[in-house]
Amino acid sequence: MAALAPLAGSFALIFGGCCSNVYCLEAIVNGLLITLFQFIFTCLSTLHYQFDPRSRYFIKSSPVPFRKWCVSAVLFFTVNMLNNWAFAFNISVPVHIILRSFGSVTTMVAGWLRGKKYSPLQIFSVAILTLGVMVSAWADAASKGKSMDTSSIDLTSASLEKGLLILLVAQLLSAWMGAYVEDVYIEHGNDWKANLFYSHLLSIPLFASFTPIIYRQFERLQSSQPFQVSPAIAANIPPSFNKALASTSQHVVYLTANAVTQLLCITGVNILSANTSAVTVTVVLNIRKLVSFLLSIWLFDNQMGPMMMVGAAMVFGAGALYGWETSYRIPQKKKAASQTTKKSQ
Repeated sequence: MAALAPLAGSFALIFGGCCSNVYCLEAIVNGLLITLFQFIFTCLSTLHYQFDPRSRYFIKSSPVPFRKWCVSAVLFFTVNMLNNWAFAFNISVPVHIILRSFGSVTTMVAGWLRGKKYSPLQIFSVAILTLGVMVSAWADAASKGKSMDTSSIDLTSASLEKGLLILLVAQLLSAWMGAYVEDVYIEHGNDWKANLFYSHLLSIPLFASFTPIIYRQFERLQSSQPFQVSPAIAANIPPSFNKALASTSQHVVYLTANAVTQLLCITGVNILSANTSAVTVTVVLNIRKLVSFLLSIWLFDNQMGPMMMVGAAMVFGAGALYGWETSYRIPQKKKAASQTTKKSQ
């Protein structure tokens, strides 16, 4: 039971933090500024994990070679930047959904290329889960009135080709990063706190080349109107806090809320990656994506259409199948093989 505690905590952080992050109006302050603020906030919030006043640089030593943290940070930064950059190109909703839903598949392929083996049932469940997320995302976008027409897509557009290439590279790098971090944990121990800290700390200097863009976004952020506190909420919070909110830009409030929920989300992801495989992490994140869709339906009193029901059944069914295969059936096979080997000796 004690071994399940980290997993339960990671699930709570992922499904609580990541799903809440969806509703922090990220689109209002989207861009490099929000990414930089998330990195700085996460770095400062996790500094106490690594702080050591007796150390030369006040940072405790890590069993992981510093160069490996650098590689992890560069991959982490590059994946985030590529995903941001892709929005600048002619990428439609269906294309974006399809490419971003293939995380489990690309991670499994990356693991296979690095020598990892997967059972036929694991491969089948990941394929069904990925298809289920695509169906659910498609149905969710259609229910919100988003255009799902792909007939107008210009496949000869240089802009579209660049956008597709950027998203594809981001997916492949993300898969390689997951496999790389998994190997680091196996070789040096699952110090997810150090990975969380260093991946953000070492990424911050890489934003220097984007200073002009970030500064322009910061100016727009400051010019937004003050945050409006509803009377019902204002009556239940201290007057000083109410006054501080009323004098703060609404985008600053959204930015802070986004950074806090992102910290919870990324903490859960790091805990999970330290205790499971990279493929399991992407499977859980795909299921989390479906939960976000279902929450949006519940919160905004929308109807759950047939396609969403089909997608939800595929995702949860495939997730349960993958969990049973990974957590029970494969360990049981290994245990039986081990006992057979001992008897034959």
